[in-house]
Amino acid sequence: MTETIINEKSEIKRVSTYIDGVDDKLQGGIPLGHITLIAGAAGTMKSSICFNLLYNEALAGKIGLYISLEQTYTSLINHMINMDFDMSKVNIVVISDIAKLKEQIQVIKNLGKGALIITDLSALRKQVVGTDMNPTGDWLNVIKNIAKNVREQAGLDHFVLDSLSALYALSNFKDVRVKLFHIFEFFRDMDITSFLISEMPLDSSRYSEYGVEEYLSDGIISLQLTHRDRKEATEATIVKMRATNCNRDVFILKKDPQGFHALSKII
Repeated sequence: MTETIINEKSEIKRVSTYIDGVDDKLQGGIPLGHITLIAGAAGTMKSSICFNLLYNEALAGKIGLYISLEQTYTSLINHMINMDFDMSKVNIVVISDIAKLKEQIQVIKNLGKGALIITDLSALRKQVVGTDMNPTGDWLNVIKNIAKNVREQAGLDHFVLDSLSALYALSNFKDVRVKLFHIFEFFRDMDITSFLISEMPLDSSRYSEYGVEEYLSDGIISLQLTHRDRKEATEATIVKMRATNCNRDVFILKKDPQGFHALSKII
């Protein structure tokens, strides 16, 4: 990716979050090409808001790749259908066989329009070790190869990795800081907008497992569960977003059949 200096801020292209009430807190959305951490504890809808963005961008003609290291394709889709996503409206391509990646990419090219590409975890796990694309059995190598091939052969606009914590569990990082730097540089060089889901510690002391990811990322959106009047809600905060004068107010994240909404927090 070749970075260029803009003449004025209006030249910064942005992608919508597709959360009602959030884009106006981000000067119109997340800058294209940014790497954003979606950080939160379990149950804070991290996966859902990332899927929501890729889903709506696919409807708008863009290509998004969702790699889940924690859920199978069936589990993920069933969850999203339960969240009121209409899968009949979007082109879905499932990557379930590394050996047939070229054929699956051709399907994307033949569509000639937007697509949501999803990996099938259960199928890919059986193929990780000993393939030409991944001779070392390293999941990071698998992810890079899939993303790179889709980007070069079919075009790729957006990418979601669900999650960094699962990647750490499946990979052997000997020098964490160096490895993480190269991971972030890889996604930056791909010239795509990336969303990396990060599990926050229970004490919310940091936004990532090692505390390095939050410095390497361009943006951080923090999600936290709160309890009030025997009800549970998700509070969201835009912690940082480079090249953006963002509103850091805390808001309540809600989901209904019409989509996601950001509601002002009542103190």
